[in-house]
Amino acid sequence: MLHNPPSLHTKMLLYGLLLLSLSFWTSHSVFKIPLKMFAGKFNASVQLDLRTLRKNQSAVESGLSLASDPAGIVNFLDMINNLKGDSGRGYYMQMVIGTPGQTLNILVDTGSSNFAVAAAEHPYITHFYNRALSSTYQSSGRGVAVKYTQGEWEGELGTDRITIPQGPSGTITINIAAILKSEGFFLPGINWQGILGLAYPLLARPDPSVEPFFNSVVGQTGIPDVFSLQMCGAGVSASTTADPAGGSLIMGGVEPTLYRGSVWYTPVLEEWYYQVEVLKLEVGAQNLNLDCKEYNSDKAIVDSGTTLLRLPGNVFSAVVEAIMQTSLIEDFSAGFFEGTKLACWMRGESPWRLFPKISIYLRATNTSQSFRITILPQLYVQPITDIDGTLDCFRFGISPSANALVIGATVMEGFYVIFDRAQKRVGFAVSTCAGKWVQGCVD
Repeated sequence: MLHNPPSLHTKMLLYGLLLLSLSFWTSHSVFKIPLKMFAGKFNASVQLDLRTLRKNQSAVESGLSLASDPAGIVNFLDMINNLKGDSGRGYYMQMVIGTPGQTLNILVDTGSSNFAVAAAEHPYITHFYNRALSSTYQSSGRGVAVKYTQGEWEGELGTDRITIPQGPSGTITINIAAILKSEGFFLPGINWQGILGLAYPLLARPDPSVEPFFNSVVGQTGIPDVFSLQMCGAGVSASTTADPAGGSLIMGGVEPTLYRGSVWYTPVLEEWYYQVEVLKLEVGAQNLNLDCKEYNSDKAIVDSGTTLLRLPGNVFSAVVEAIMQTSLIEDFSAGFFEGTKLACWMRGESPWRLFPKISIYLRATNTSQSFRITILPQLYVQPITDIDGTLDCFRFGISPSANALVIGATVMEGFYVIFDRAQKRVGFAVSTCAGKWVQGCVD
């Protein structure tokens, strides 16, 4: 979830699809169905029920791949499955705020830096943080406002104590923004009441003097300045009636049971967002052959608060063109790539075999080397709904961006992502939570 300015963010949860008609393909031909059941804007978060290192030994040597950190402050095994949610509506964790404690669900976002919670009634949330009931809340008297490309809020800064039931032990005093007014931020169907910004102080509002949540946790508990994320919603249809998918936010290190194979690291170029360097993209075996500057215009970041893989305009166009050339589908509808149409196949006929893999090459910590994260079609051709039990419908999980390449939840759901702030790097390994059919690969 990105601030504006700098503007960006296809805010998680707002992937409304304007369905003028619904296209679906078999392996041989294209059909169009007039869409009468989805009038106006299609907002899946509202209308659908989404419940549904060893190559780099430094992490091992520093103790970060142990099941608990050496100081005994955290037990990583206790943090497994401490997230719920999905890429469409966001991944959230339970926190207890104030004295006596008030329990809220907080959205996890690596693309912003403020910890903010609803502090007033809102029609789309079930409860809120009542500052008057907390004896440990202290107001700073400062106002704060954060605007995203879609959605914004404003409120008042203060401090209070929190505990995390499935997190580091003990009570932590943090900066907290009490959201008093918002527009387009809280949405129908969500199950969270606040946001946990995990990026660097430079993004904090109103200025970097507002210490972000994770900086406070590290400073007060002494845990290593590392956290890692596993998000397990890949391949889960938006119309499933099962419980929400889950995941894990491991604070203080790396939990080895959450990934397979090796961890590959890329340097953090600048400490505001988790900014990385993309060297090239491939669609299938086809190198897009664009200038490196195109991929990083004007930045490339890793952001759990952005739903899709977002690509700069020229890169997006090249990826779409390459998919059309290499796919086994003869006739594409432009609306599928533009996000205005869903693509549907007969129930049981998997579309993923018709689409190519996409590989993103990142600069390695040894700057003379690179590695790739490979995104299988199961990650970027995403199940959304079914029609009459006969058609399964999918959306395109990639969109154009005006000012950044964003490795969002569409990509992150295939991987275990390590934010090693201590060594200024981000690591990727194949996640264990998705089936083999949905995982990417790192090499």
